Amino acid sequence: MSNFKEMLNASLKSQDTEEWLDVHFTRPIGLMFALMWKKLGVHPNTITILSIFLGVGAGWMFSYTDIMHNIAGIVLLMFANFCDSTDGQLARLTGQKTLLGRVLDGFSGDVWFFAIYAALSYRMMGQTIPGLDIQWGLWIWVIAFIAGVMCHSPQSSLSDYYRQIHLFFLKGKEGSELDTYESQIKIYKSLPRRGALFEHLFYYNYANYCKSQEKRSPAFQKMIKVMKEKYGSASQVPADIREEFLEGSRPLMKYTNILTFNTRAICIYVTCLLSCPWVYMLIEITLMNILYIYMHKKHESLCKKITKRFNDKRIYLRLRRHARHSRPPLGQGAMACLQPPQHTCN
Repeated sequence: MSNFKEMLNASLKSQDTEEWLDVHFTRPIGLMFALMWKKLGVHPNTITILSIFLGVGAGWMFSYTDIMHNIAGIVLLMFANFCDSTDGQLARLTGQKTLLGRVLDGFSGDVWFFAIYAALSYRMMGQTIPGLDIQWGLWIWVIAFIAGVMCHSPQSSLSDYYRQIHLFFLKGKEGSELDTYESQIKIYKSLPRRGALFEHLFYYNYANYCKSQEKRSPAFQKMIKVMKEKYGSASQVPADIREEFLEGSRPLMKYTNILTFNTRAICIYVTCLLSCPWVYMLIEITLMNILYIYMHKKHESLCKKITKRFNDKRIYLRLRRHARHSRPPLGQGAMACLQPPQHTCN
C-alpha cells in the first residue's frame, strides 16, 4: 500500500496545479488501471485510442433524452477520463513514450468534446426554446460553435499554458512541458523534406498551437525575454523574485482547473440529466468566459510586475558595479541609497 502511495505521489505534477478530484479520485483509479495494463503488456497508445472511442460513445449517449442513455454517457465519459489519466502513468511506468502517444493524447480530449457538442446540438434541434414557441433548429449549432470553438478551446489552451508556466518556475524545464513556437518550428524545419509526413504534421500544428498561446500572453513573453537575457533560466532567477511570481500565480491555478475538464464534465452530467443541456452552453459562453478574462488579466498584470522587478534588480546591480569601481569607495550610507526598491504583493 505504501508503495502504491509513493507511486501515486510521484505521478502528481504539483499540489499547486492538481485538482482535488483528480488527486483523490481520478489519479488513484488511473494508477490502478495502469498497473493492471502493465501486467497485461498493453501499450499506452492503445489506452489512449480506447479513451477516444469511449469519449465518442459518451457523446452518442448524450444525444438521447432518456435517463438511462444519459447515465451511460456519464459512465463512458468518466472511463474515458480514467484512460486519459492511465495512459500517461502507464507510459512512465513502462518507458514507452512515443511521438504518436503525444499526438493521440493531445487529440483525444478534442475528439470527446467535438462529439459531445455535436450530440447535444443534434439532441436539441427539435426541442422548443424555453419561453418561446419555436424550436432551436440550426441555431443550436451556431451556439455550440460559439461555446466550443470560440470559448471552450481558447480557455482550455491558455489554462494549460498557465499551468506549465507555473510548473516551469516551480520545478524548472524538467518538471514542465512549457514549449515555445520558436523551438517547435525549429524542429519542424530540421525534419527531412521527404518522408516523415506524420512528424511534419505534428510539429507544424503544435508550433502553431504554441504560437496562439504566446499571442495571448504578451506580458509573459516580455517577462520571459528579460529573464533569459539576465539569468538564462528560471533556476537562476533570485529566489525572492521566483517565489513572488509563484505566490501570484498559485491563486490562479484554481481557475485553470475550472476551465479544463472536471467542471465542464460535471456541468454536462447535470444539465443532461435535467434535460436542459443548453444551460451548459450558456455557462460556457458566460461564466466560463468571465473566469477566463479575469484569469488572463491577473496573469498579465503579474507578469508586468515581475518584469519591473527584473529591471529594478538589473539597475541595482549596475549601480553596485559602478559604486565598487568608483574612487573613493562609497561609504555605508551611500551604499544604503543603492538598495533595490522594496515591493509588496498586492
